[in-house]
Parts: sequence; C-alpha cells; structure tokens
Amino acid sequence: MKIKPISLPKSLPKIDFQAIVADFRGMNPNDPGAWPLIPRITVLLGLFIVILVAGWWFLWNDQMTELDAKKAEEETLKQQFIDKKRQAINLDLYTQQLGEIDRSFGALLKQLPNKSEIEALLIEVNQAGLGRGLQFELFRPGQEQIKEFYAELPISVKINGSYHDFGTFAADIAKLPRIVTLNNIAIAAGKDGMLTLDATTKTFRYLDEEEVAKQKKAAQGAKK
Repeated sequence: MKIKPISLPKSLPKIDFQAIVADFRGMNPNDPGAWPLIPRITVLLGLFIVILVAGWWFLWNDQMTELDAKKAEEETLKQQFIDKKRQAINLDLYTQQLGEIDRSFGALLKQLPNKSEIEALLIEVNQAGLGRGLQFELFRPGQEQIKEFYAELPISVKINGSYHDFGTFAADIAKLPRIVTLNNIAIAAGKDGMLTLDATTKTFRYLDEEEVAKQKKAAQGAKK
C-alpha cells in the first residue's frame, strides 16, 4: 500500500490589516449588530477584560483580603483549641502542682518572722556570734525596705574573731529557723592577730494585712 504524501499549503493566508482598519472605521455605534466580525469580537473581548478588572478591583480584592484574614483567624482558633485541650487533659496535674506550690510557699512564708518576732530574731543573730566567741564592734539595723509582700531589714555588722569562728558563725546563721543571709562580706586583718569581718546581714519579715493593703493602694496610685 502506497502512502500518499501530505501536501502543505505553500503559504499562510495573508491578513489584510487595511481591511480590518476600515471595518473599525465604518462601525456604527447605533447598530452594533451590523458590525463586522473582527471588531465585534475585539469589543466583546475588551469588555470582558474590563469587567474582570473592575470585578477584581471593586469586589474580589476585598473578598480575597477578608478570606486571608479568616484563614489566619481559623489557624489561631485551631491553636487555641489545641492549647486548651492540652490544658484540660493535664488539669489534674496542674491542680496538683499548684497545691504543691501553695504548700511550699506557705512553708517559706513561715520562715519569715512577723513584726513582733523581728526583735527576737535580732537577738538570736547576736547570740549566735557571741556563742562562738566573736566580738561585735558594730551591730546596726538599717532602714527597712518594703517589698510586695515582705520587708527586708539590713543589719551592718563588724565582728572580730578567727577565720574558723567566722565559718561556724555563718553555719549557725544558716541553721536558724528564720531566713537570715550574709551579704557583702569582707575580711581584713585586725588587732592582736585577729580578723575583722564586715558584712551586711539581712533578715526578712512578712507584711501584715494592713501593710499589704497599703502596698496595693500605693501601687495602684503609682499606675494612675
């Protein structure tokens, strides 16, 4: 069987641009139905593009922006749901941990003396040094500093003694039932072969209800 060769046109049809231009010039605006084919298609295509651009500018653009915002809000709500679900699952554990924190805080709070016990605590600190054979040159309570729920009382001390006695004194301070700290410690050579310890001893007390209320009122006034 013989295959006949496919014959291709020798040349593509020529476009008569002058005729097209003449068609556009001869268009009657009052009779669109009589327009030639090419001008009719061109005008319809232009109108379609104008409608698309106008719809995007006046309608779809705002809708797309709103859609993006809703998608972002959806992701935020999903994450909040996951977080709340996780918290709900671990609620019993959180409640248990909160109870342990309250008990620990209560135990620490009991280590802070109240206003009436602070004088006895100062005597205990003084006796701890005297009991180790230390000589106090200075034992001067400073200005009490009020914090959120407790007060801090610094005490400047200057003590003469041996290095070993200073160590045992610090150990005795740490064993007191109340919180007492030694700060800004400096040791220098003293008289008669003894050492001199300069330090700031800090003790703390919790505020009573009246003092706490006053602190809250002052804080609110500062915010205003």
